[in-house]
Amino acid sequence: MRPESFEFLKALAEVPSPSGHEQAAQKVFREYIQDHVDEVQTDVLGNASGLIKGRGKGQPTVMLAGHCDEVGFMVKYIDENGYIYFAPIGGIDDQLLPGKRVFIHAQNGPIMGVVGRKPIHLIDPKDREKVVQFHNQFIDIGAKNKKEASRFIKIGDAVTFAGGLEKLIGDRVVSRGFDDKVGSFVVAEALRRVGEKKERPWCTVYGVSTVQEELGLRGATTSAYQIQPDVGIAVEVGHASDYPDVEKKRVGEYKLGAGPIIARGANINPLVYELLIKTAKKTKIPVQILGAPRATGTDASVIQLSRKGVATGLVSIPLRYMHTPTEVLSLKDLEATCRLLVGFIYELREDMNFIPG
Repeated sequence: MRPESFEFLKALAEVPSPSGHEQAAQKVFREYIQDHVDEVQTDVLGNASGLIKGRGKGQPTVMLAGHCDEVGFMVKYIDENGYIYFAPIGGIDDQLLPGKRVFIHAQNGPIMGVVGRKPIHLIDPKDREKVVQFHNQFIDIGAKNKKEASRFIKIGDAVTFAGGLEKLIGDRVVSRGFDDKVGSFVVAEALRRVGEKKERPWCTVYGVSTVQEELGLRGATTSAYQIQPDVGIAVEVGHASDYPDVEKKRVGEYKLGAGPIIARGANINPLVYELLIKTAKKTKIPVQILGAPRATGTDASVIQLSRKGVATGLVSIPLRYMHTPTEVLSLKDLEATCRLLVGFIYELREDMNFIPG
């Protein structure tokens, strides 16, 4: 991965963007794509997109969508002693929080806090295995009382895990928020690579960094309705199963470094799937196949059903430890996914028909 692309990935991963609070990430996205596209737009929901006009009539219209929101928390209550109670934004395991450092993203900047937890010495043996539910967990920012805490923190402030992107051994990296800021990253990288090519594709390309996916696929719903694409590709993360205690019989077998995951099933247009596979073979990109027997629960679900229907595909980057502050992926897979989508765009032709035969 070129250094500029890695720095973009790092900036996107580290900027806070819990669902409903994505605009700092969208600013990073817009600034990265602005010199490589014909138009940059942001809609009333907060979706950010770049447009590259195609040759000739510019048909078909293809929409790439990756959501930039991450799971996080929101301040709900401050007690008289200055301890802050919160609720999750998106699906997070209660067991992850005790003892963690977090940032509360206040109006005047981030405030460090810790999720308090009694030391093991003070916990009765019978209670040590119990999971403390979210509404009983609290954040300590060091305030003496409610009055002091309220000087810095307001109800509704967003909260994220502390920590940013770090390199592991080889091409592996760790960060919070890879789900699904790497989707926005791939969309932006695809726009950059297409925009830098001398020859434009036949198709018109919209690359969208969508919002509020973790709360019900909201950004992709409005984006697809507005753009009215002929073809839509959701760029997501998928569950890697190459670490202990993951049941492959249930999840499937997906490895880091083995290439992007291409979904196949009811949510996926079979001709889009076949073209993705053809592109992968032509460009010698290894891929992994996901059997998806029902709606995928990703942006692909709502893109497919927009207006009169959209020929939809789903491409995912294998990810370990999803919805934790320590998500792990392979940069090799990210690079391969970018290449696959650019290749797919250049395979699209004006006379293509995606109605299943």
